[in-house]
Amino acid sequence: MSKFWILATQLYKQKIKTKSFIFSIVLYVAIISVVMFWSDIKAAFFSEEPLKIALINDTKQDFKEVFQSDRDMKFSFPTDNQKKIEQKVKDEKLDAVVVLKETNGKLGADIATYKPLEFNDQTKLSSLIQYAGKIYAVQQLNLSAEQAAQIVESQTPINMKNLNEQTKDGKSEDEKAAGIGASILVGSLVYSLVMSFLSMITTDVASEKGSRVLEVLLASVKPSTHFLAKLTGTYLLALTQIGILLAVQIVLFLTLDGGSKWHRVTDIVEHLSMSYVFYTLAYLLLSIFLFLVMGALFGSLVSKVEEAGQAMMPVMLIGVAGFYVLMSGLYSPDTLLIKVFSFIPFTTVMVMPLRMGATDLSSFEPLIALIALVVTVVLAFFVTLSFYKRSVLTYSSGGIIQKIKTVLKVTT
Repeated sequence: MSKFWILATQLYKQKIKTKSFIFSIVLYVAIISVVMFWSDIKAAFFSEEPLKIALINDTKQDFKEVFQSDRDMKFSFPTDNQKKIEQKVKDEKLDAVVVLKETNGKLGADIATYKPLEFNDQTKLSSLIQYAGKIYAVQQLNLSAEQAAQIVESQTPINMKNLNEQTKDGKSEDEKAAGIGASILVGSLVYSLVMSFLSMITTDVASEKGSRVLEVLLASVKPSTHFLAKLTGTYLLALTQIGILLAVQIVLFLTLDGGSKWHRVTDIVEHLSMSYVFYTLAYLLLSIFLFLVMGALFGSLVSKVEEAGQAMMPVMLIGVAGFYVLMSGLYSPDTLLIKVFSFIPFTTVMVMPLRMGATDLSSFEPLIALIALVVTVVLAFFVTLSFYKRSVLTYSSGGIIQKIKTVLKVTT
């Protein structure tokens, strides 16, 4: 076995057995599982009794069909006077009392509570009152309840027709929703993986350099071989973690809750195009490699492991910027900021999948971003390889810029 594979496999075997690697897998699985099974977890551990809401109707209209009880809210229609009912709210026998009344020919409502309602409960109750107000306004036209409901609940079918032949196959709302959901998952996963393995390879190289182990190691191994072994071992470790995460999540989705969550996942995947899957995987694999290359470069520049965090801060800030741009584009993925960051190689993997899934962009834009990413990876690899040979055994003080100047001065 060559020295390259000895170093790569040694690194891989060493890191895959560490507690931090195992803990990170458990943490990722736990976070994804909590998100996917949150409704079941909430029902099992955070089950709450429905809100008890009394409805006082001072109008002549009947709203019992609108205010129907469910698992979140339980409505009652008492005939007592308002003061007695409000006293029950103060005694915490009721959570709220809603008084419906006519105000200037429109439906008005007063909500009295002793403890403020939670945001979701308040929003749901307000929407029910708004819906009742629409029905009340329609019924003033002397229509039956069925006719009023037909008018209020009517929806106009909308068919989109694109006259541009290049983009005529536009995405449906379901396809865009699936694209946004997949983009959130991919972006979050990439962000955590990139930051984790960027830190790993940077601190690993810096630790070996600071302890002078590299001086002994590079006496029998070329710096380029050491560099390639570090990249390969860490890259294989990242791919292993991704594979384990996928395998564990698939098993959980297939076995728990009768496989209902797996059906949800397949429904989302069915709305994703093959080009989306191809480009996303390509961005993912190339971006992880790119960040590892940068991590190895910064690790070779520092003189001790304590300086690793400061050295890799610029790349980490770029990753953080890409993640926040992704979050900002979930509701408006067509902004100029999203478009610009989707073509920046360091943030393409987080932002471009959002544009591909949630917008009707032309087919050559993802290809341009992929080409730019490939070119950046190739250039970064060869520049870092050349620089790594000269910087890995060079020790200096000062900031990153000063260290770069020192390496260039000493080795040229």
